[in-house]
Amino acid sequence: MGLIDFIKSAGKKLHIIHDEPAAPAAAAAGPTPEQVKDLNDRKHAAALAKLIADMGFKVDELGVSANGDSVVLTGTADTQETREKVVLMVGNVEGIAHVDDQLKVSQAQPEATYYEVVKGDTLWKIAKESYGDGNKYPVIFEANRPMLKDPDEIYPGQKLRIPPLK
Repeated sequence: MGLIDFIKSAGKKLHIIHDEPAAPAAAAAGPTPEQVKDLNDRKHAAALAKLIADMGFKVDELGVSANGDSVVLTGTADTQETREKVVLMVGNVEGIAHVDDQLKVSQAQPEATYYEVVKGDTLWKIAKESYGDGNKYPVIFEANRPMLKDPDEIYPGQKLRIPPLK
């Protein structure tokens, strides 16, 4: 799918404790700012990989690499739906602005579209815009589980999957 942009200030908080660069006087003894950034990026990537695993998504040979506010995902998802959910879950984490989706899929399926929630949106309103029928909101809710736990708890800046109707 390629590079997908997200709103960096919106999303789930991972509560990662980042290391700080050493003070100038102690810099000679401590790690360089580049080493600290690399360590923090590795912590972020590990936390994102754990989040994917904890949600129960199946991605063979999952690779997660972080570089500041950008993340690259590699591996093979079992379905297109899993691929899209993993990308959205990672992108809807606070501090992530870009996800480079290099995931492959073992079973080809039609791709969903993405929708960015704006203030005042409801799943009913999004379903009305997307499908012409607000009563189809459960399709969008189910397409975004387990990231969504309640159809009334969406927030501006969040990206959602809008799957094609069957």
